[in-house]
Amino acid sequence: MKKAKRCSVFMLCAAVSLSLAACGPKESSSAKSSSKGSELVVWEDKEKSNGIKDAVAAFEKEHDVKVKVVEKPYAKQIEDLRMDGPAGTGPDVLTMPGDQIGTAVTEGLLKELHVKKDVQSLYTDASIQSQMVDQKLYGLPKAVETTLLFYNKDLITEKELPKTLEEWYDYSKKTADGSKFGFLALFDQIYYAESVMSGYGGYIFGKAKDGSYNPSDIGINNEGAVKGAALIQKFYKDGLFPAGIIGEQGINVLESLFTEGKAAAIISGPWNVEAFSKAGINYGITKLPKLENGKNMSSFIGVKSYNVSAFSKNAELAQELAVFLANEKNSKTRYEETKEVPAVKSLANDPAIMKSEAARAVTEQSRFSEPTPNIPEMNEIWTPADSALQTVATGKADPKQALDQAAETAKGQIKAKHSGK
Repeated sequence: MKKAKRCSVFMLCAAVSLSLAACGPKESSSAKSSSKGSELVVWEDKEKSNGIKDAVAAFEKEHDVKVKVVEKPYAKQIEDLRMDGPAGTGPDVLTMPGDQIGTAVTEGLLKELHVKKDVQSLYTDASIQSQMVDQKLYGLPKAVETTLLFYNKDLITEKELPKTLEEWYDYSKKTADGSKFGFLALFDQIYYAESVMSGYGGYIFGKAKDGSYNPSDIGINNEGAVKGAALIQKFYKDGLFPAGIIGEQGINVLESLFTEGKAAAIISGPWNVEAFSKAGINYGITKLPKLENGKNMSSFIGVKSYNVSAFSKNAELAQELAVFLANEKNSKTRYEETKEVPAVKSLANDPAIMKSEAARAVTEQSRFSEPTPNIPEMNEIWTPADSALQTVATGKADPKQALDQAAETAKGQIKAKHSGK
């Protein structure tokens, strides 16, 4: 996805032993006979169905069922499920961003999965945590993504890459002339700005002892967050970022500058690997830089998952299909077709996957990253935080003033919309 908040890359990998890879938990013969002749509907992401073609065929043969695969943009599948589910025209299995899980569960759109711990343990901790709501499991991770640093090798070599964001500031001061730029990022959006703010101690929500998010503890305006926002403001104030990368069209401007060879480096994600390759850019990919305090820039981990619709009339079989699609063997096959990094831990060092520079970068950056919060209250953070950061970028407000207002707005919206939980 191109926007954190609406999509929520991605991390890496672990799996079923080959004996489990062929399918999920074994069913009894009576369960098999009851599924005979059934039909399941799977909503897969756009242009990604080839990645599960063989797995679907194998599942159909083993269970004597028909599986219909329909492609839909994965970030919008929950929207369609709200209408199609109750109407009886929705899917049995769908795919969605991890940060939508909490909202979907609250709305009663997803079926809780009853999957053994040994299956859950196949996946990276962060990816499986993205599927948990109130300690209950509602999906299985199929891919992970996160933001990365893309650089133009014709403009800057790997050895020349600045090590810290502050060094990138200095590099940009020397190279930016109004038409060409050094380093660029969409720091007027919390999805990207959090990478800096959290490195200095900012956070979205605090966490309880059990690891769950505490929506009453908002850290987007604490001392560390303000310090990070002040650093971000310098890039705009000193003319190192063009005005065009502020606002809704910013992502298009940023990507165009990179593909036109007018930016030495940008923060983007694995979703642009194919596009940048087709554009003929001689690019490299690596993790995000460090900050002057020695901490690596963080990032949100986006998790794509397979989930079972609460409206499925064959939920038990649908769960088996979700387990099967997300197992080690099928996760690797899916990667070979789609290049989306699997969430199976054991695949983290798989040579076939690690030969990809993007996959290696996602793996490394994931060490410094956390899942995008998946609770419904996160919906009240995006707009106020983005609005605040845009006023910071345009110089209309100082970081503390802007972030204090964002936190106050978010708290008010959370109280108004979620206090009855």
